[in-house]
Amino acid sequence: MDDADLKAAFAGPPALHRFPGSMAGRCRELCRHVADAYGGDAGRIWTGASDGEDLLARLVALPGFGKAKARIFIGVIGKRLGAGPKGWEEVAADWPSIADVDSFHKIHELREHKRAMKAAGKGGEVD
Repeated sequence: MDDADLKAAFAGPPALHRFPGSMAGRCRELCRHVADAYGGDAGRIWTGASDGEDLLARLVALPGFGKAKARIFIGVIGKRLGAGPKGWEEVAADWPSIADVDSFHKIHELREHKRAMKAAGKGGEVD
């Protein structure tokens, strides 16, 4: 898809992101990385990881993924998909995250926790 069409898709309607232009570019970079490094199979990021540390390194290498986002994603892979490699628990986020959400009610609880952490000046995560 060319850049203009991709940006139009992100702009919607419905909009896929509140900053459609920049997010379209970030999505393109991420897809390019997955295509180049994993043959287009995003699942290989975690199925090919030798352990939790390797998975963390693979995720941090993704465009747009910092360590905090990578640790949250490891929790999703381990807790929600049951697909974490050996040692994923040691590198997963140790703060409440979307990985802990299994119902709409939990989303509300997570948002309230993050608001309280931000108000306390802690940002909602420990890293």
